[in-house]
Amino acid sequence: MTGTPGHTALSEHIGVLPAGPVLLDDLPGTTDDLATAAARQLGWEGVVLPEMSIMGRRVAVVAELLPDVHAERICFNAAPVTDRQSVATWTWPEMAGRVPDPAVRIVGVLSAAKHWRTALAFAVPFARVADIAMVVPTSAVLTRDYLIECLPRARTYGVTVVAAEPSGDIDLDLPGRPAVDRDCPKRDAQARWIHEMVYEQLLATTD
Repeated sequence: MTGTPGHTALSEHIGVLPAGPVLLDDLPGTTDDLATAAARQLGWEGVVLPEMSIMGRRVAVVAELLPDVHAERICFNAAPVTDRQSVATWTWPEMAGRVPDPAVRIVGVLSAAKHWRTALAFAVPFARVADIAMVVPTSAVLTRDYLIECLPRARTYGVTVVAAEPSGDIDLDLPGRPAVDRDCPKRDAQARWIHEMVYEQLLATTD
C-alpha cells in the first residue's frame, strides 16, 4: 500500500506484477467483522447490520433509525412491509398520503468478497440509495486485473474500495462518491422496498 488512496499500484507496481493468475488470499474475517471495521474507517455512523441478502446480493448495511417516523409508524401500527409486490404499489399516484414514510436512513451498503468482481457486482446496485463500498483482500488489490479492470469501474460507479490485510487491518484504497439520489425511495418502488427490508432488519437487530 502506498498510503495514497486510489494509487495502490498503478504507478509503482504495474510494471512488476506478474501477468498470469495470482493466488488471492481469503478475507481475514467474516463480512460482519470486516463491515464493522470498514464502516469505522469510512466514518459511516449508524448500526452495522448483519450480512443480509437483498436482490440476491449479500451485503452488510449501515443504517440509522429515524425516530420521529418510527414513532409515527408505531402509532399507526405500520410495521415494516417486506412483500415486494405490496411495496411496488406505494409509488402509485393514487397512494400518495396513504403509505408510511421510510423509517430508516441507509448510510452505506458494503460488500466483501475474495475477488473484486464479486464484491463490485454486489455493491453497485445500491449506488442510488446509499454510499457503497467493497472490501477485498490486499492480494486482490495488488493485481493487474484490479488495476486495469476494477479501478476504472469502481470510479465510474463511485464505489469505495477497502483493502483487508492478512492481519485484519483495513486500508482505504480508493475513495468513492456520495449516493446518486437519496430521495429516490419517494418515487422508486425498488428503493422503497430496500428501505423496508433494512427497517425490518434494523428493528430485529436493535431489539
